[in-house]
Amino acid sequence: MSDEPQSWAPRDSSGAGASPGNERPTASGEQPGKRPGKKPGKKPGKKARPRRTGWRRAIPTWRMTLGTLLGLVVLVGAGIFAAYRLVDIPAANASATAQSNVYLYSDGSVIARDGDVNREKVKLSQVPPTVQHAVLAAEDRDFYSDDRAVDVKAMLRAGWNTVTGKGKQGGSTITQQYVKNYYLGQERTVLRKAKEAIIAVKLNREETKDQIFEGYLNTSYFGRNAYGIQAAAQAYYGKNVEELTTAEGAYLASLLNAPSAYDVVAHPDNRPAAQRRWNYVLNGMVKEHWLTAAERATTRFPTPGEAKPSNGLSGQRGYIVQAVEDYLNRRGILDAKTLATGGYRITTTLDKAKQDAFVKAVTDNVMSKTSSDRAADRNVRVGGASIVPETGKVVALYGGIDYTKQYVSNATRRDYQVGSVFKPFVLTSAVVNDSTTQDGRRITPNTVYDGTNKRTVVGVQGSTDYAPANEDDVDYGDITVRIATDKSVNSVYAQMAQDVGPAKVRETAIALGIPADTPDLTAAPSIALGTANASVLDMAEAYATLADHGRHGRYVLVEKVTKDGAEIELPERTTEQAVSREAADTTTAVLRSVVEGGTGTAAQTVGRPAVGKTGTAEEDRAAWFAGYTPDLASVVAVMGQNPDTGAQTPLYGALGLPRVNGGGVPAETWAAYTEAALRSSPVQEFDLQTAPGSDEGDELLVDENADGGTDPSSSSAPDTSPDATPGTTPDGSAPPTPGTNTGGTDEGSVSAPDGDGDG
Repeated sequence: MSDEPQSWAPRDSSGAGASPGNERPTASGEQPGKRPGKKPGKKPGKKARPRRTGWRRAIPTWRMTLGTLLGLVVLVGAGIFAAYRLVDIPAANASATAQSNVYLYSDGSVIARDGDVNREKVKLSQVPPTVQHAVLAAEDRDFYSDDRAVDVKAMLRAGWNTVTGKGKQGGSTITQQYVKNYYLGQERTVLRKAKEAIIAVKLNREETKDQIFEGYLNTSYFGRNAYGIQAAAQAYYGKNVEELTTAEGAYLASLLNAPSAYDVVAHPDNRPAAQRRWNYVLNGMVKEHWLTAAERATTRFPTPGEAKPSNGLSGQRGYIVQAVEDYLNRRGILDAKTLATGGYRITTTLDKAKQDAFVKAVTDNVMSKTSSDRAADRNVRVGGASIVPETGKVVALYGGIDYTKQYVSNATRRDYQVGSVFKPFVLTSAVVNDSTTQDGRRITPNTVYDGTNKRTVVGVQGSTDYAPANEDDVDYGDITVRIATDKSVNSVYAQMAQDVGPAKVRETAIALGIPADTPDLTAAPSIALGTANASVLDMAEAYATLADHGRHGRYVLVEKVTKDGAEIELPERTTEQAVSREAADTTTAVLRSVVEGGTGTAAQTVGRPAVGKTGTAEEDRAAWFAGYTPDLASVVAVMGQNPDTGAQTPLYGALGLPRVNGGGVPAETWAAYTEAALRSSPVQEFDLQTAPGSDEGDELLVDENADGGTDPSSSSAPDTSPDATPGTTPDGSAPPTPGTNTGGTDEGSVSAPDGDGDG
């Protein structure tokens, strides 16, 4: 240390006298006035926020996110408030007083107008409480207990599904539905849903729940052109709304969901779906304590009566309108509610001349032969359909004697067995699948089968315990498939269906055009005998596929739809090779012999090349003829139905005949219609490419090495040489019965048409 005295100046406490370089260093070496670890200009105790770098710079901070959300909430709230102030409750729209729809033939001439809207308003007090509760159980169980006019979740769901193209969704409150029915429209758009919600909220403030519910009951559509609960009560049960029972009210409430899907009279095949919906309504009433469990247990399904349409739909007009409405609904073009708003101009594919020809053919060959002196003639009904194979256009449709007298269309109903007009599909399937008999012989028109009456069908493992009878219990012995088709031998075709495989036969029928959901289209040997309940129109589509060499496209009934001058887009028809041309043409070749010398000879009067097949349903409840020329496929069915009870009845004694079979009046009617329909058209010949071994006189020898069947020189191959006895092998012995050397799988004993020799 130095002994020299220190000479530092005193420290200025204000710091004013300090200058750079003269500050006194601290013990740590820091400059005075600075804290360790702190940058100049930062407040004591605050840490600096690190800068955001890289991808983090693209992510908004939580402050930004929160601010944006709050801004959106304010913006949406302001928009809702503005919309609420600007949107007023409008006057009733046009749908509250629906316009007429006009139905036209293909040439533009008018078929019918359905503009007479059936509506009668009633007071809510006139509607029985149980009926009110049924509607609430079906549509909005919380209507009276919930003050909200809008189901926000359902509205958002419906809006989202509309935007994303997923179709419409239910869930709207009764208030919303009333607003849509009375003030807005049926279009499914986000804007309409928004307006609906705003108007519903306002209406909920201005009207009572009872007023809204009353309006809803008076404007809702129930089908059968009935608007409102009173019109529906009359349309379905022929009574005033005050007289409706709980069961009837529940059925009418069920219709609100989908009128065309739950009318069990217009569409008997809808009964299962209608009953499920009806049960849903009643069970909801029990759940809400509007109906006791004891009352529910004793409630029975109330089948409604037949409709009583206006005279404007008399004759064939009503059947055509009904078929067109079903077509538009099933194809997703226009649903029943939308169509019911009116104003649509619908041009069908129906040809007026051919339609008139069909009506005349039925009148001349069937209805003119009925007599009031014969009880059985009261039960006679006729259905018919005609399709152009190349285009799929339905050119004629016969639904019954008069829509105002017989409401159910016999052309589109699916509750009668088709009988043996189904058999050609078995042969087609055999060719498609290159099928063989149980003993390995390939199935062709010349394959020999045992036609013994009530012969038990044999499977790969033995007897199936199914033994169908031939018509009049005739034993045919050993016959070819061609002859079995001519004579419609049940025992042969049941065995052939088993040989091909019932599931494969079913697949072929569906490929040809029979709907997959056809009642009783069961994969069992009996499928060959026509236990399925396809409609006349279904069968016409399938036969049109055969006529078009195996190309299938869905039938077309509507060519054009417009409203207010704007054309509505229709689905484009597409075709595909459903079965091979060889399979279809082989079937056509065999069906030609049915007309030339089999059970369908009455069809020869058509005067041009034609093929066809006769058919008779179980207990002779229906008789069919299905056939085609190269340019027109048509089907005629005569059915028996009690006009009072609706029960199917045998046709014994009808038209003055011991029995009505497909080769009689159905074939005669078919020929009369087809001759008139094609009178001005040039005669066309069939251009067929049949499968090998299918021509008459061909002998199919199975190659053992290729197919695992019998040797060509063995006695199991039929000999068709002039010296051979029909139905015998070269050595004179009978060929082996198909399947007799195998054991059996039981396919199940399924009932089949009785006495079905002509079909």
